Amino acid sequence: MRQIVVISGKGGTGKTSVTAGLAAAAAPLVLADCDVDAADLHLVLSPEKREINDFTSGFLAAIDPGACTQCGACVQACRYGAVDPETFAIRPEHCEGCGACEFVCPAGAARLSPRHCGQWFVSETRLGPLVHAELAAGAENSGKLVSAVRAKSAELAEAKGLSHVLVDGSPGIGCPVIASLTGADAALLVAEPTVSAFHDLSRVVRLLDHFRIPGMVVLNKCDVHAGEAERVRKFCAESGLPLVGELPVNPLFVEAQLKGLSVTELDPSGLGAEMAGIWERLNAAAEERVKAAAAT
Repeated sequence: MRQIVVISGKGGTGKTSVTAGLAAAAAPLVLADCDVDAADLHLVLSPEKREINDFTSGFLAAIDPGACTQCGACVQACRYGAVDPETFAIRPEHCEGCGACEFVCPAGAARLSPRHCGQWFVSETRLGPLVHAELAAGAENSGKLVSAVRAKSAELAEAKGLSHVLVDGSPGIGCPVIASLTGADAALLVAEPTVSAFHDLSRVVRLLDHFRIPGMVVLNKCDVHAGEAERVRKFCAESGLPLVGELPVNPLFVEAQLKGLSVTELDPSGLGAEMAGIWERLNAAAEERVKAAAAT
């Protein structure tokens, strides 16, 4: 079972559109949407939810008004201003779950409980099972939620005998991306020919090098800027990164999203054939790079 993660240094490069297009070319397989802060793979897959699981992380304080003596000890102890000094109620958006209020409360009115931070789902789609999640607004620990999504997707692939898990990762290089890459066999970097995208692409490559994960690149919107596109090609050649495909700007990407489809399904003989070719080259390059990494 091969786990391939699609990532990008910045948002807006077309990572999810590429993921959906590759998934349609390679189906059936297990899909995992690890961009839990702004998940959108479900918009083109119309998933039917089979499991709904709550995600808790950290703690949230609460004060029992019946037991509270309004002594003010919790107000003084809280460094985050999470206790309303007039009502002695907890402001959830300020609470860090540190437990200071519980520690100092002489009446035992302040208590900590697990904080509900979102949900994660197991769904069925026309392309295969999808594991995805929604992080609550303002909630933290998205890396932990990503890890739950990754673990379940690998479990499903093993149980169903599917050869690939295709992961739609988060942009950037932070905790969600690191959690997306954990245990991955290879990564596909979606780049675009812009100055900011090139800068962030180089950062992601350094991240892959650090974790010794083989990487490949697909250049999306390759006709936006000829000079920057050539800069990306040169960087890939110098860094030993296989460039497995180039995709020009095409209004069919937007049309496919509006219709709830991947471009592979909307345009099977055009963009669909290109996606199929990228998938074949991606797997061939991944196989070579995984073997090379294992030999060193």
